Amino acid sequence: MADVPFVDLAAAHAEVADEIRAGFDRVLDTTAFVQGPDVGAFEREYAAFSGAGHCVGVASGTDALELALRALGCGPGREVVLPANTFVATAEAVVRTGARPVLVDVDPDHLLLEPRLLLSAIGPRTAAIVPVHLYGQLAPMAAIAAHGIPVVEDAAQSQGASQDGRGLFGRLAATSFYPGKNLGAYGDAGAVLTDSADLARAVRLLGDHGSEVKYRHETLGFNSRLDTLQAVVLRAKLRRLTDWNGRRRVAAARYAALLDGLPDVTLPAEATGNTHVWHLYVIRVPRRDEVARTLAEMGIRTGIHYPMPIHLQPAFRDLGHAPGDFPVTETAATEILSLPMFPHITEEQQDRVATALRKAL
Repeated sequence: MADVPFVDLAAAHAEVADEIRAGFDRVLDTTAFVQGPDVGAFEREYAAFSGAGHCVGVASGTDALELALRALGCGPGREVVLPANTFVATAEAVVRTGARPVLVDVDPDHLLLEPRLLLSAIGPRTAAIVPVHLYGQLAPMAAIAAHGIPVVEDAAQSQGASQDGRGLFGRLAATSFYPGKNLGAYGDAGAVLTDSADLARAVRLLGDHGSEVKYRHETLGFNSRLDTLQAVVLRAKLRRLTDWNGRRRVAAARYAALLDGLPDVTLPAEATGNTHVWHLYVIRVPRRDEVARTLAEMGIRTGIHYPMPIHLQPAFRDLGHAPGDFPVTETAATEILSLPMFPHITEEQQDRVATALRKAL
C-alpha cells in the first residue's frame, strides 16, 4: 500500500497540466521570459482575488517580506516586532533590511501572535509589526493594528483566508508561492500586496534594480522579479484556489470528526471571525517525536512546523534570548505535528491517518 504523502503536488499538477503546458508553449514562442504579459496579468488577478489595490510579483516570499519592510523605511537602527513562533524567513527578512527582530510569544490556543504582549515589545525604534498568519488563518488583526504601528502581514500560509470578511489589513502583506503553499509555483516565487500605489511603486522599484526606465536607477535596488513561467503556473492554479481551499476545509472538518475525543490529542482551533484555509493541519500530542516516527513506519508522512523556535536558533543567538523566554512557543515546539493535508487528499487516506495515529498513541 502506498504511503500517505504529507503533500501531493503531483495530484495538483495533474489538474492543471494541460493549461500550464499551453502557457509554457506561449512563453517559449514569444521568449518573454522576464516581465512577460503573464506576470502583469497574474498581478492583477491575484490583487483582485485578495481584495488588494496592487500586487507586485517578486522572486520569493522572503524577498517579499524584505522589500515590503524596506518600502516602509525599515533599516539599521530600527526594530520590527514579530512572533517567536514562525518560520525563520520572517526574522531573516528583518535582519536583511538591517533592522533588529523583536520577538513576542503567541497565544496557546491558536499559536498566533499574542496582542497583549505587544506593549512591552514596542518602543521608539519600532518601525513595523509583522503578524504571521500561521497554518492558514489570520492573526488577530484589529488588536494588532490598534497600536498604531505600521503592519506588514506575513501571509505566506493564508492565501484565500479572511477575517470578518476582509483579506488585507496591513499597509502591506507579503506572501510566498513556494510549491507546497495553497497557491504554489513550480519553484520559488512571491508577491507583495498593498492598497497604496506609492508603496507598490516603491516595492517594484526595489525589486527591479531601482529602475522604472531602462538604465535609469532612482534608488539602490535588488533583482527580485516574478518569473514569467512561474506566473503561468500561478494563473492556472489561482483559477482553482477557491475550490482547492474549499476541499481543504472539508478535509479539516473530517479530521476533526475522525480525531474527536482521541486521548492526548489537541486539535487545531479556528479563531472567531476567521475563515481558515488549512494550509496545515497541526495537532498537538505528547511524545511527538516518537509518535511521528511510528507514523512514518506505518507509511504516514508528517511535518513539524516548527521544531526549533527562532530565539533558540544558532543564527539568532545575538538576540540574547535563552530557553524559557517564550514558554508557549517553546512548549508548542515539542508537541506540534502536522498531518497530511492537501486539496486532493482522499477519505481513505484520512482514515488511514486517523487509524495510524490511534495506534501510535
